[in-house]
Amino acid sequence: MMNCRLFPFLTLMLLSFQSLLAAHEDPTYKEVQVGVILDMESGVGKVIYRCISMAISDFYTANPHYTTRIAFTTRDTKGEPLRALSAALDLLENTKVQAIIYPKSTVLEYKANIPILSLSTSPFSNRNPNLLGIAQDENSQFKGIAAMVELFKANNVIVICEDTANGREMATYMAREFQEKNIHVTYTSLISTSDSNQQVREELHKLQTMQDTVFIVHTPPSLASNLFSMAKELGMMGEGYMWIVTSKTMDLLGSMDAEAIESMQGAVGFRSYFPSSKELHNFLLKWRKEHYALNPFMEVDSNGIWAYDAVYALAMAIERKQTREYASKDLGSNIDTSLLLDEMLRVRFHGLGGEFKLMNGRIITKVMEVVNVVGKGDRRVGFWMMATGGGFMKEIKKPNSPSNQGLEIIIWPGGTTSINPKRRKLQTNGNKKLRILFPGSSRFQNLAQISVDPRTNLSVLSGFCGDVFNAAFNSLGYGVGIEVVPFSYKDGITYNDVIKKIYLKEYDAAIGDFTITSNRSLYVDFTLPFTDLGVGIIARNAKDSMWIFLDPLSANLWITTSCFFIFLGFVIWFIEHRTNEEFQGSAPQQLGTTLWFAFSTLVYAHREKLQSNLSRFVVTVWVFVVLVLTSSYTATLSSVLTVQQIGMKEISTGFFHGLSPLGVVNNKLNAVEAWSEKLYAPEDYAKALTSGKVEAIVAEILYIKSFLAMFSGSDFSLIATAPTTNGFGFVFQKGSPLATEMSTHIAKMREDGTLKALEDKWLKHKSAVMSKEFSSPSPKILNLYGLRGLFIISGVSMALALSVSMIELVCEKWHIKDKIKMLRCVLHRSSEIHAHDSDVESTV
Repeated sequence: MMNCRLFPFLTLMLLSFQSLLAAHEDPTYKEVQVGVILDMESGVGKVIYRCISMAISDFYTANPHYTTRIAFTTRDTKGEPLRALSAALDLLENTKVQAIIYPKSTVLEYKANIPILSLSTSPFSNRNPNLLGIAQDENSQFKGIAAMVELFKANNVIVICEDTANGREMATYMAREFQEKNIHVTYTSLISTSDSNQQVREELHKLQTMQDTVFIVHTPPSLASNLFSMAKELGMMGEGYMWIVTSKTMDLLGSMDAEAIESMQGAVGFRSYFPSSKELHNFLLKWRKEHYALNPFMEVDSNGIWAYDAVYALAMAIERKQTREYASKDLGSNIDTSLLLDEMLRVRFHGLGGEFKLMNGRIITKVMEVVNVVGKGDRRVGFWMMATGGGFMKEIKKPNSPSNQGLEIIIWPGGTTSINPKRRKLQTNGNKKLRILFPGSSRFQNLAQISVDPRTNLSVLSGFCGDVFNAAFNSLGYGVGIEVVPFSYKDGITYNDVIKKIYLKEYDAAIGDFTITSNRSLYVDFTLPFTDLGVGIIARNAKDSMWIFLDPLSANLWITTSCFFIFLGFVIWFIEHRTNEEFQGSAPQQLGTTLWFAFSTLVYAHREKLQSNLSRFVVTVWVFVVLVLTSSYTATLSSVLTVQQIGMKEISTGFFHGLSPLGVVNNKLNAVEAWSEKLYAPEDYAKALTSGKVEAIVAEILYIKSFLAMFSGSDFSLIATAPTTNGFGFVFQKGSPLATEMSTHIAKMREDGTLKALEDKWLKHKSAVMSKEFSSPSPKILNLYGLRGLFIISGVSMALALSVSMIELVCEKWHIKDKIKMLRCVLHRSSEIHAHDSDVESTV
């Protein structure tokens, strides 16, 4: 009896099974494989998955006549990026899916050749046409954030981002938007999700020491929750603070616990806006009905709504693709794989999130909601309208009403309804005063001086650097004193040591002649330069005198040369006057002829004919000496008159093209970099230049101006400059807002002439006279010692000729005496003979 009853039932089951098999073998619709990659262990992944399931059910219930059905193949990443990449490659190569839905884009944007529906709000770094952004671009809210900061008249903000590549990129985008509004980003804080509570607390304490009270937070909810909890502990969620949170956190505010929301009280945020509609209302009712019993705390977020609309758009595109494929088969044509992408870009419909329309591969965002965290949740205070050119409105339905402009009343941290984002009292490192390092023994006294006020017994800054700092700091209006701590290079403390002390937060600032460099800027913050940029070259001036023609030869050389001219004349006269009629005559005439002949050899203009070979020999040797002397004199005089200017030009050209000054001038002049030769004081500069050791010194322009002010009556000038350094700036701790504030006032001082007046006060040329130690430069001239060889040769030749002539004269005179004696003898004999003849004649 039992078997008879079971038989009809079994027969019915068998028929039903056969029907199912037949339906599977010849289905009335075509399945299309679509991949879904999610982290099913996260709340976001669970919400997206359930919204996708609801979207499939709702779409095909509303469209039973469609000939296609989406079949999802899901992969769980378990929160690991490598699993996501592996799953994506498996779906692309093995499962042969025709599209993929994935919350992020970075893994697939380079690999995909099928449509990738990304729920990432980050901008795409790669413009793969297959990558479609279904979520709104988070960049779209940054203009609104900048407009809000401007609305509440804040000039400086601190940006807090996640320490990732995306976080740093978003910080850059925000900085650009703030810059357009003339809002300065004082500091960008990068915090990692892996940082400990102590690290986050230390970072917030660092931000607390700054004066800015406006913070922009762009972090995921998990990091924001920890951040606001620590901020509340440190008292940074009290009155006077202004916290603006991006949609990265606010879109998921519903998933945050009550304690996190409690710590965010008073914060204002931007959130994705989904306009009210019947479809959205029904969807939320269905969601609560189906999932409240499973998890009453799971709420639909923006990711779920975007995923729902993405499935609707994909299902429409697939059906249209199928229709076009059937039409193409009838026409005998082939459809390529980009057909689905083309259909996705054409889809238009009104979804849960509003109008669905892709432009340039991304969903269009027109409106963002502005909410205020109050109580256990949030309250809407207005809208940021992007489609109408930007602006805040209280209600969307009344766009043209003047009363609708702006935002509703906001309850800020501390429960106040008004905010004044001005600077708080200056924070120091636990001290009541600002501890400043200052050069205590600067050799450039007009740059940095320190003295003690006898009335207060406090150190007082002066000099150009000190006066600039005092003027800029006093204009800030902080009620904070200054404790000056002098340091000295004599104690072995270098400027880099001072930079290190500021970096280690041993002191708050350093004032003086600190050159701004890129390497130092890695550890400290500098103000704008308050001096001229670059370096200059200082050199001796060309000598300007009516007796400059005497400079090429030393005094002893002039005297020696003159004596040799006279001696030459005497030698020639001595040799020639006895036989040469041109050197004969009266005594004055002989003297004039002799001197004329001697000095005319200087220009080779002597016309008197020489008869003696000795004279010719002497003149030949002397003409050679004169040739060397005149050539050397001409060269030296030219050098004195022109080489300084030409040489300095070559020095400056070589140095300012990146060459070493020493390498440029080794064969011409000698230049030296002051810092490489340890020339620290103005006296060192003057001594080096006047001693002939160097012809030029390369140094910071301010040092040169200081030197010229102290030695303004000397023979030195600034001959060339080049902006190869960044000038001098004041040093502050990294991230200190004082650097920015001081820079602003330094710029004002430059504009209103205060900086120029201080420079004239301390660095203008004065009537000081150089000390005797540096009063008479030693020029490089020709001296007797260098040319003594020529004079020895000439002197020997003259002496030799004179000796020979004298010997000849002596011999000649001796020969004449013998002849006279002989003549006398002959005459005497003749007289004797004549007398004898006379006697003979007498006898006869």
